[in-house]
Amino acid sequence: MVYRRTPAVQARLDAQRALIVQGATAVLSRDGFAGLSMAAVASQAGIATGTVYKQFENKAALVAAVFETVVAREVDAVRAAVADGDVLERVTAAVETFAGRALKNPKLAYVLLAEPVDPGVDAQRLEFRRAFAASFETAIAHGVAQGVLPAQDSGLSAAALVGAIGEVLVGPLVAAPHAETVVPELVAFAVRALGVRPESS
Repeated sequence: MVYRRTPAVQARLDAQRALIVQGATAVLSRDGFAGLSMAAVASQAGIATGTVYKQFENKAALVAAVFETVVAREVDAVRAAVADGDVLERVTAAVETFAGRALKNPKLAYVLLAEPVDPGVDAQRLEFRRAFAASFETAIAHGVAQGVLPAQDSGLSAAALVGAIGEVLVGPLVAAPHAETVVPELVAFAVRALGVRPESS
């Protein structure tokens, strides 16, 4: 007879997994991928190291779970930001949400966007970049359809914007004395790059 977990057991395991992912996120936010270890996560979560290994076979699997949880939340925030408004409002909201949230936790943003990790996690990072780009693409396509933006490949423009913004966020501007100017400058850059017509801005 095949063993089936009871709902109570499954709920306990799910809660334990969520606690571990939360602990790993805290460690990544503080120490980056290089400082992440199963023991550090266990200490952060207040559980035994062996418990972490019961849920995740290795560090790469744990980081993948963090990516899935954290980036899905960030992607949802960007999607919500571009749901309404004219093209300028949508593009502005997309950039402000994506960049603004990253700047609130630059160490974690670096982990998610650029820090060298395992190949499997790199592949997942690419998928999440595409998810971010899809949100930007929605705003750009809306502008093109309204005639506010010049005709362009919305997908290509979106990918270029995500790449450019990501590069700025992990670069020296993050630590600059006037970091509060980064997001407005990124918004201005996005508007120029997309060709928002003067009468619409």
